[in-house]
Amino acid sequence: MKPVKVGLLGLGTVGTGVVRIVEGHQEDLKSQVGSSIVIEKVLVQNKSKQRALHIDANKMTEDPWDIIRDPEIDVVVEVMGGIADTKQYILEALSRGKHVVTANKDLMALHGPEIIAAARENQCDVLYEASVAGGIPIIRTLIEGFSSDRITKIMGIVNGTTNYILTKMSKEGASYDDVLKEAQQLGYAESDPTSDVEGLDAARKMTILSTLGFRANVALEDVSVKGISSVSQEDIAYAKRLGYELKLLGIAERQDDYISVSVQPTMVKLSHPIASVNGVFNAVYVYGEAVGETMFYGAGAGELPTATSVVADLVAVVKNLKLGVNGKQGVMAYKEKKLKTDEQISSKYFLLLHVEDRAGVLARITQVFAEHEVSLQSVLQQPNPHNPEAEIIVITHDANKASMNKVLGAFQSLDVIRQVKSVYRVEG
Repeated sequence: MKPVKVGLLGLGTVGTGVVRIVEGHQEDLKSQVGSSIVIEKVLVQNKSKQRALHIDANKMTEDPWDIIRDPEIDVVVEVMGGIADTKQYILEALSRGKHVVTANKDLMALHGPEIIAAARENQCDVLYEASVAGGIPIIRTLIEGFSSDRITKIMGIVNGTTNYILTKMSKEGASYDDVLKEAQQLGYAESDPTSDVEGLDAARKMTILSTLGFRANVALEDVSVKGISSVSQEDIAYAKRLGYELKLLGIAERQDDYISVSVQPTMVKLSHPIASVNGVFNAVYVYGEAVGETMFYGAGAGELPTATSVVADLVAVVKNLKLGVNGKQGVMAYKEKKLKTDEQISSKYFLLLHVEDRAGVLARITQVFAEHEVSLQSVLQQPNPHNPEAEIIVITHDANKASMNKVLGAFQSLDVIRQVKSVYRVEG
């Protein structure tokens, strides 16, 4: 085969990693695909900028259309981010018969079905392994590894920033605000950390994973989202005391073809493998009817881990070129999307209540649970030397979300409850 020519949109952290791997692994790549892979053109913001990585000045451009419209380029690799303009570039590249590899989770979460449909129409590949969980090959696993199975649940730590914050809070007893500042100084969190800490980044990734896992077009607005900004050291301490670790989990479940997808801080039993995933690492737990339980663990971000996934997709595109099967292996969502109602969404719950410290309070609280048919697994009541009110900790048995909402609503008007301090889902 003649050399496969690649146009690279973006030379930031991931783009730099892609160039390093492609240029440094030529012999290995050629042995896999039967031809060399050449970075033909690279989109940069400023051609005169000094870079640690040497790029031939003749290969650099500040105009994305120089790449999109170049008839010599076979594959466009998009690692620059953005949504509206980037979508336009990708759709135009596909219309010109160019294959696309992207690491853009925002784009694929919002416009994935449209882009994949355009790829099929033009008999092109669109691969996006690096859009979720960095170097973990979870997308290819969902598409190929589980192609003969029926996935019932996907549960994962898919945001390294929040996992780093919660790990430091748990291991070192640090406050949320202090750890967030440290994460920003280390480059794990942006100056505006909203997308990470409020769960939006994880929600986009869960949109992609649930669409692939359940073969239905899950939209971002279908994901229930709660971040970690309200998690306190008190919550962490109680979780550990009760045998749990607090993690921001993306959870996608299917039962009788009805699905639910959420991102929320969750108390995970210490015996569960995902409870031991710490720092900036990611992990995705997949339940299949045939295979049972599997977990995929690794670096969720970074130059080379993410670039490894990008180049793996690039290799897959070139292999498809060699076989003449481009545009035929992507997964199209073919199932009708049926979202669970609150009555169908069920889990255990942890509640921390600040209440009046007097006789009869516990009886009135348990009566509310009974009235809404929520049974209790454990109840702990104790005084807090730092709080003049008493604290009641409750862990329920499985209860549907609608019943729990009714319980929480009733607590708002119950005079003995001063504050519903915390409510978390419980796993394991």
